[in-house]
Amino acid sequence: MSLFARDRAASGRPVRHRPAELLRTVEDLHDAAARFGAPGGNAVVMTMGALHEGHASLVRAARERVGDQGFVVVTVFVNPLQFGAGEDLDRYPRTLDADLEVAFDAGASAVFAPSVDEVYPGGEPQVRITAGPMGELLEGASRPGHFDGMLTVVAKLLHLTAPDLAFFGQKDAQQLALIRRMARDLNFPVEIVGVPTVRETDGLALSSRNRYLSADERRTALALSGALFAARDRLVAQEALCARAAVLPGTQDRAEALSRLGEARAAADAHAVAQAAEGCGAEAVRAAARTVLDDASRTEPPLVLDYLALVDPADFTEVADDHDGEAILAVAARVGATRLIDNIPLLLGATMSTMFGATQ
Repeated sequence: MSLFARDRAASGRPVRHRPAELLRTVEDLHDAAARFGAPGGNAVVMTMGALHEGHASLVRAARERVGDQGFVVVTVFVNPLQFGAGEDLDRYPRTLDADLEVAFDAGASAVFAPSVDEVYPGGEPQVRITAGPMGELLEGASRPGHFDGMLTVVAKLLHLTAPDLAFFGQKDAQQLALIRRMARDLNFPVEIVGVPTVRETDGLALSSRNRYLSADERRTALALSGALFAARDRLVAQEALCARAAVLPGTQDRAEALSRLGEARAAADAHAVAQAAEGCGAEAVRAAARTVLDDASRTEPPLVLDYLALVDPADFTEVADDHDGEAILAVAARVGATRLIDNIPLLLGATMSTMFGATQ
């Protein structure tokens, strides 16, 4: 199936023809890449379909990077290797006609939507990618084998599409970290690009699974993003107080700091600062998020927490209470029959280091 979309300049005048094709076979994919691909200008966006604005943002990011002449292929494939026993493989939405519209409107050159037999001829592969220790944490612990199946199909699709750039959403932060690690460890000749999470107007991270939520369940589900935002806000406030606490041993420095900050009640503020010094950083972040999630667990319908973790983005291990630097606050929970995940990047220790020159 071949369509043809015409790009337009800001003036409204057509500037070139761009292929817009639905590809079903590997042979068709290779033929389209040979006809329209260009060295350095090929990009892939991998999806399992049910495309929404989050996916569209990936396609737009890919189109922006490769330019008007680049070749952007969107893969639509519900990978059975990623689904464990009792998970929603059969229930997972399949909306190819709508997916084509979203992909092409966002700037895709082609959509590769193969069958399971096309991707795994002869049955499930006997040789697979293993995610290693990082793949056994958090999502990997909750969904054993999930990341092995994900990396296996990503590796296969990277070989089939042969891109220069591959775009993935930061909403699936652990997945993104594992793909980056695989590409680095196994020398894949591709740049892995992370694209920020897209959220709905109420803060809920966009997900194809959001459609499963009833109105009441959706209200409960807002606690996931609410917990992350509460933790972020707590961090900003705590870092400011901790920065003041850094000068408490020197009375003169403390007075000068409070004066610069325009504090009218220095004694009361100093007391608050002294208390804040006991709860700065990672533990304060976790506590703020837990408060929101605990409240949601007592609503109807309740939020059932799977995990809340503040982790090092390099290996997804929990950070220490005195961690200084980048971290990811990740959460997973069930509301009704729907399991949702979300995360937010944080920078611990930045305010104190900036304001008072604290050293590592």
